[in-house]
Amino acid sequence: MNLKWNLRSTPGARWPDGLLSHCMKAALSASLGVILAAAPASATLGQSEASVTSDELQMKSEHRVQTLQNYKIHELTTADGASTVREYVSQQGSVFGVTWHGRSTPDMNQLLGAYVNNLQTATADQTKIQPRRGISVKTKDFVYSNFCRLRMCSGSAYVPSLIPSNLSPEVLR
Repeated sequence: MNLKWNLRSTPGARWPDGLLSHCMKAALSASLGVILAAAPASATLGQSEASVTSDELQMKSEHRVQTLQNYKIHELTTADGASTVREYVSQQGSVFGVTWHGRSTPDMNQLLGAYVNNLQTATADQTKIQPRRGISVKTKDFVYSNFCRLRMCSGSAYVPSLIPSNLSPEVLR
């Protein structure tokens, strides 16, 4: 295969198919690894409802609880109102999903706990990168998405097997 690189090409010129995508995925994976390795782990997703307290302390946030028929939503909002994290807890007391919205992405080690490894080990087939938008990872045991635009980030993560049978992932908002 003979590829010619024209370094003085016009801005609209295309790279060989797949190369730019491969470079973007490699750079994003490296960045994600550095971000995730920077903070100590404290489990939340997949852990007991008691782990919400450690998240509240870590975020220095206000805590509200909304009790619904089949689950609870713990809403943690920073004092300045810049970020909100919602943790969804089943009747059995385990956190099955987490959502966030704010000026930055929260500490994923804190929110995802052991499931943060799924982000680091996701294959290219399990990862979808949307240029200038965000990333999503979907495996059999874990679903994650994070999108940032105009200094606002929002996302969600959940464990399909932990979602109560009478609920769908759409409850995560």
